[in-house]
Amino acid sequence: MTHLVKAYDVRGIVPDQLDERIAEAVGAAFVRVTAADAITVGWDMRPSSPDLSGAFSRGAAGQGADVVQIGLASTDQLYFASGHLNLPGAMFTASHNPAKYNGIKMCRAGAAPVGQDTGLSEIRDLAARELAEPGSVFTPAGKQGTITQRDLLTAYAEYLRTLVDLSGNRRLKVVVDAGNGMGGHTVPVVFEGLPLDLVPMYFELDGSFPNHEANPLDPKNLVDLQAKVLDSGADIGLAFDGDADRCFVVDERGEPVPPSAVTALVAVRELAKHPGSTIIHNLITSQAVPEIVREHGGVPVRTRVGHSFIKQTMAETGAVFGGEHSAHYYFADFWKADTGMLAAMHVLAALGEQALPLSELVAQYSRYAASGEINSEVGDQAGRAAAVRAAYEGKPGVSIDDLDGMTVSGEGWWFNLRPSNTEPLLRLNIEARTSGQVAEIRDEVLAIVRA
Repeated sequence: MTHLVKAYDVRGIVPDQLDERIAEAVGAAFVRVTAADAITVGWDMRPSSPDLSGAFSRGAAGQGADVVQIGLASTDQLYFASGHLNLPGAMFTASHNPAKYNGIKMCRAGAAPVGQDTGLSEIRDLAARELAEPGSVFTPAGKQGTITQRDLLTAYAEYLRTLVDLSGNRRLKVVVDAGNGMGGHTVPVVFEGLPLDLVPMYFELDGSFPNHEANPLDPKNLVDLQAKVLDSGADIGLAFDGDADRCFVVDERGEPVPPSAVTALVAVRELAKHPGSTIIHNLITSQAVPEIVREHGGVPVRTRVGHSFIKQTMAETGAVFGGEHSAHYYFADFWKADTGMLAAMHVLAALGEQALPLSELVAQYSRYAASGEINSEVGDQAGRAAAVRAAYEGKPGVSIDDLDGMTVSGEGWWFNLRPSNTEPLLRLNIEARTSGQVAEIRDEVLAIVRA
């Protein structure tokens, strides 16, 4: 359980690390920790998801909770179900991880986060005790819960369309690469009836990911989308990850739009509706985001990476929107949960309500050069990070903070080095005034990390 339970979800290789026995114990523990009379459960297209979610549901029902299964769903559709039904929820997905993985993202009623400090460690400990000595923790409830099915896809789509109005906009040609993930399930229903000409790519649900990994942050997974945007003369391209809670944007030239630029664009739209509001950005987001938020009268707040941390900070500050470098976008009017689909609709609305091409529209939100996320597989994450710290500590004009990993800042530049929560990787992100300066810092840091 220690290896399975990460900072804000459960994730591991099936069946070596995660199997039905474990899923059932986690389901029982989830009900105990949330004290829920009823919960909702959804799952993605991975071959292992139906059986694992079924075991989780049995564990929950065994503790007396009624289970509402929404079936195949995107993660943000599960968050919608949690908010709409006001029930704790569990989503079976490993997001962008390779096919051999699966996992569980959990939330309390109203899509409130469950992370290490908000119940996940208790769930881990209870499940571990039960697995070590079956029957020692979870005895059958006096009344078994029921397991029923409910289709909420249409209600999810209708709700999103109440939040962003595209009805009066110019018609756009939109290429969507679902990566054989859950975007292929949700996009056709959400986009139905909107002024959009949809060009679908890889909409067939297939958890083996036969075309490319469903991880749009890796440039190689955008190649097909970029080519299709150019070939079809589309106005915009959208790429979703495996569970479709993240959305990556490509402009009409086939060039990726940095998630920080999307964050700034959506932030400006939200501030127009809610003047003076707080906007959350994680510490890897471009410095342009807090600058633009302040210029539009908002209050930027910097936070750690990860959905449970962002959601908690949104609740504490009353923020209306939050964005991450990884293309996660959080909305107060979506129960503070992350939804790539809603972010995509904001970008489509911003593009469709004016005449400029997307490249020109987003240019005003991109002010710095950035490396993107550079991953290095290392055996000793702490040791390599300490070596980088030793190289920069004490340099004139350089500061270091440890909010999440290590952020090293100088005049006009910064980089963050942090361990992955789900893989044996160190993740490096760099921003500077010029691409040459980014390259120089990149080479310096990677020489140490990969030594």
